[in-house]
Amino acid sequence: QVQMVESGGGLVQAGGSLRLSCTASGNIFSIDMMDWYRQAPGKQRELVAAITTGGSINYSDSVKGRFTISMDNAKNSVYLQMDSLKPEDTAVYYCHARDFTIVKYVYYWGQGTQVTVSS
Repeated sequence: QVQMVESGGGLVQAGGSLRLSCTASGNIFSIDMMDWYRQAPGKQRELVAAITTGGSINYSDSVKGRFTISMDNAKNSVYLQMDSLKPEDTAVYYCHARDFTIVKYVYYWGQGTQVTVSS
């Protein structure tokens, strides 16, 4: 069993910053990608940023230039530095990981952490 523990959410004013952290632990084979999704009330969950152990990074257009994703492979941890936050960034943020078990990929989700940006 694998646990994904997130931290760092909270309430911040527009223009402020927050840093999210997520660590996977347990029966992990080889995580090769970690990413952050978010879901605002009444909206579908969307990909915010993704990073692979090979160093490939992708951002959604809505956060490009404001958010920075990073990964510590040895700790199976991923981070999301969020700067210049806007009210439209308000959502529950979920950590997500892809684990390569040789025969297939297995995916894990965190429990979510609330980010609220006030105007």
